[in-house]
Amino acid sequence: MASVSVKNLDLSFGSVKVLQNLNLEIEKGEFLVLLGSSGCGKSTLLNCIAGLLDVTGGQIFINEKNVTWNEPKDRDIGMVFQSYALYPQMTVEGNLSFGLKNARMPRGEIAQRIQRAAKILHIEPLLKRKPAQLSGGQRQRVAIGRALVRDVDVFLFDEPLSNLDAKLRAELRVEIKRLHQTLQDNTMIYVTHDQIEAMTLADRIAIMRGGAIQQLADPHTIYNKPVNKYVAGFIGSPGINFLDGNAIEGATPSFDAQGIVIPMDRYAFAQTPQPKPAVFGIRPEHVLHGDAAVGQAFSQQVAVDVIEPMGSDTLIWSKLGPQDFRFRVDGQADLSVGDQVLIGFDPANASAFDAQSELRL
Repeated sequence: MASVSVKNLDLSFGSVKVLQNLNLEIEKGEFLVLLGSSGCGKSTLLNCIAGLLDVTGGQIFINEKNVTWNEPKDRDIGMVFQSYALYPQMTVEGNLSFGLKNARMPRGEIAQRIQRAAKILHIEPLLKRKPAQLSGGQRQRVAIGRALVRDVDVFLFDEPLSNLDAKLRAELRVEIKRLHQTLQDNTMIYVTHDQIEAMTLADRIAIMRGGAIQQLADPHTIYNKPVNKYVAGFIGSPGINFLDGNAIEGATPSFDAQGIVIPMDRYAFAQTPQPKPAVFGIRPEHVLHGDAAVGQAFSQQVAVDVIEPMGSDTLIWSKLGPQDFRFRVDGQADLSVGDQVLIGFDPANASAFDAQSELRL
């Protein structure tokens, strides 16, 4: 049973179409992440689900109830914004209780909900403090708590960690993961442009571009079987290697990357391979080097051009034929610019795309 269902959703601002015929089914208890670059429509979609924007066409259902034209307060949702938006003159306890008091909830029920939320979010010692006395991470916990005390089925997060520094983002990411594990029956929809947040938090990821969903799948599938070149390039850090060339059919299909021939017999083609311009993609972490590259389906000697130390590992820039190519090595590897290195990989780990449509081959 879908907890949130978006059917044929359209949204336009004048002549500008932002969302077009968008469909999305989110299961009860699922953590779905809307991921994409700025302007792709992810926050707009979230605001439509929340009722903060009036849609142009289509319908939105929450727990099988049509809420397309309902006010936000009538949609049984809790929302956490990018900005904490806490009342500075109130204590943490006051901020958590404000909405419940306005709803004329009994005092005993309010106290019970505040204590439950404070325990889940580890903010019990902070209840008597005011926002000015809290760190950024603590303020965001309070903002999450304000949604949590409403005891709703669906939580919406609009880039809640983007205002925090890297260390706090990592800490809060773990807290949100724990929160979802604790509230297993609550559906969570989370908007971010940060692929690390998406990969670590999501049950499924919807990658958006130009107001449309490019791919909707679990993180493993998104990473290893991207449906098109855009998804492949958007996910992964460092980014995937793209090699321009031509797919070659025959008894043993292969890929000609401008003079470098890569056998493709171990690649799982989504369609019968045809001779056509194509793009070959392989992630730097799937490229082996040295002794580990011996015996791989494809191997080649390359020269080290640039070395980028990254702590636990190092990114090596080289050339495969005339095209740039990167691979990762252990951070302690003893390599210098100009060194010749044997690299190799299994094309089964690769992704190939039609050069014109950019769809997966």
